[in-house]
Amino acid sequence: MWNRALGAGRLPYMLIVLGILFAVAPAVVWMTIARTRPVGFAVGGLLLVAAGLLISVQQGWIRAPGPDAHLLFTVLAPVLIACGAGLEGRHESSPPPGWIPRRNGAIGFLGMQFALTLVAGLLYALLISEGSDAPSSRTLPSLPPGVSIVDEGIGCGSGGCSRIATVTSVDGLSRPEIIRVLGLERESCRPSGWLLDWRDVCVGARDNGKNVTLYASWGY
Repeated sequence: MWNRALGAGRLPYMLIVLGILFAVAPAVVWMTIARTRPVGFAVGGLLLVAAGLLISVQQGWIRAPGPDAHLLFTVLAPVLIACGAGLEGRHESSPPPGWIPRRNGAIGFLGMQFALTLVAGLLYALLISEGSDAPSSRTLPSLPPGVSIVDEGIGCGSGGCSRIATVTSVDGLSRPEIIRVLGLERESCRPSGWLLDWRDVCVGARDNGKNVTLYASWGY
């Protein structure tokens, strides 16, 4: 039992490490084939910036659809590397010995990274088409001071699954006042993704006579 709990506790950290390795891999690949300092530093810096943005999406520091961001990253990173290699080729008549095998290895690695990401993205698109998942907690609105969540869960019905949270006010606000300060007098919808996830996520609030319930559900 203890070993199972330890393994479950380590899993999030392993996913974080894998996500970071995924993001910095193109920069490492570029370091192995870069031939000139000016272009090498410029392209390497751009790849590290892109890696930082992707890691920020992974950690939730930047709100963006993760699957779409990963797919876009695996498309743009090889394009950037190819542009850098092309610019370097203009300044050198012939590549140094051993560069072509490294280039071929880089092409193979980046191609494999893109293929795996594409397959994972297609599986994700197939999964969400079944409507069995619920929006994440991050889709719920940010709470103003004095309003807190007392309960959160997932509810499923014929229309799919929703993220549901019960909120209360420590300042003695009434239920209509809570809904008003949240700005949820009406349901609002926004796109959930750009490429793989074509659904809208709709957020609203309900007064059930006892509590105020926030919900986030999928719209098609």
